[in-house]
Amino acid sequence: MYCQRCLFSGNVSSLSVSHVTDLGHLSLTSNYTSTKPTTFLLTGIPGLEDFHFWISIPFGFMYLLAVLGNGLVLMVVVWDRKLHEPMYLFLAMLAFNDILLCTVTVPKMLHIFWHGPSPSMFSACLTQMFFVHALFLSESAVLLAMAFDRYVAICEPLHYATLLTGSLIVKVGLALVVRSVVVVTPGVLLILRLEFCRTNIIHHTYCENMGIAKLACNSIVLNSIYGLTAALLTTGLDFVFISISYWLILQTVFQLPSREAQTKAFGTCGTHICVILIFYTLAFFSFFTHRFGHHVPRHTLILLANLYLLVPPTMNPIVYGVKTKEIRMRILGLCSQSK
Repeated sequence: MYCQRCLFSGNVSSLSVSHVTDLGHLSLTSNYTSTKPTTFLLTGIPGLEDFHFWISIPFGFMYLLAVLGNGLVLMVVVWDRKLHEPMYLFLAMLAFNDILLCTVTVPKMLHIFWHGPSPSMFSACLTQMFFVHALFLSESAVLLAMAFDRYVAICEPLHYATLLTGSLIVKVGLALVVRSVVVVTPGVLLILRLEFCRTNIIHHTYCENMGIAKLACNSIVLNSIYGLTAALLTTGLDFVFISISYWLILQTVFQLPSREAQTKAFGTCGTHICVILIFYTLAFFSFFTHRFGHHVPRHTLILLANLYLLVPPTMNPIVYGVKTKEIRMRILGLCSQSK
């Protein structure tokens, strides 16, 4: 078991501050001591400790499916030159991002579920926080790029080859990386300015921005405002543009003369829309309840925070990969050759 005294042992820096203000004959003096822990202690899902092992079974199974499924999609697209087209390259980006997003969080989570509370170095915790939020932003950006790809293919098919060129795909890939780094880095810097003088126990399965910030002694208003603004201006706008894209796509689909073509196109778009809604609904619900949902049970918040990082990567290979005819045929071909 970890005790409070042990949690702040090691290379912990202490800073004593004495502030004196003279107002005429009045002298105000305040003394306080602030400390910064070298480690944080991740405890898992509060209130459900007795069920950690059982929770790890579906989470571990979903992680395995996500890594294998996305790995297979990525491998097929990379190896088959015939699939080096915008739609499939975006799928490969999504698959690669999903593998990283799961791997950044799930192994540590499973370790906590199986072995109990796990310490994490301060620098390692900030690194995990950076990659969790950066990969989430890049996931949203790839989904936006895929929605634009489908919009051009269905609504402006004659301009598809001229608009979605190889150089544009490269620029999109670089842009989503740059956007993630630029948006997430200030959040990390805002965490570094905080002082932690109470506890370094994080009741969570991974290091998350507000989960760390709420342990601070000084004000986290700036952290909260920046996090909210950054989310609305990135993933919020992504969701708006994705919604507009699919609305225009559905309008075009309903104007198709063939009933069979309508059904096929609507089935594909409908599946994509469901996955997108799951991704953004879980993400925004978790995001807003962390800041404003003071009456939501903590274990519900933690479960949602894990699900919005794990459910989409598990479903994406099935919805975007297996349901795509060309990728499905390549995968079936690989399976038949291995027999």
